[in-house]
Amino acid sequence: MRKIEVTEAKGTLAQYIRGLSRGPVIFTRRGKPVAALVSVKGNDWESISLSTNPKFTGLIAHSRARQEAEGGIPIEEVRQRLGLAKPRRRP
Repeated sequence: MRKIEVTEAKGTLAQYIRGLSRGPVIFTRRGKPVAALVSVKGNDWESISLSTNPKFTGLIAHSRARQEAEGGIPIEEVRQRLGLAKPRRRP
């Protein structure tokens, strides 16, 4: 990971992208991070879009907090609610 102060960033975007194989580039202003350039190689458009969507990440955080506070639903109850048959056991 490289940290670069915005006022000292002199490279082109292409140069910074070529350097992503060594890790992300974090741009800072007065020492505080303000932007990041990271590789998304190996990811699809939907994953990238969702992982940066504040509504989606908020929903996930809310769901995790609720799961932690209230617990979950046993799989048997989920199957019953959805009217699904129990899976057959393999011999």
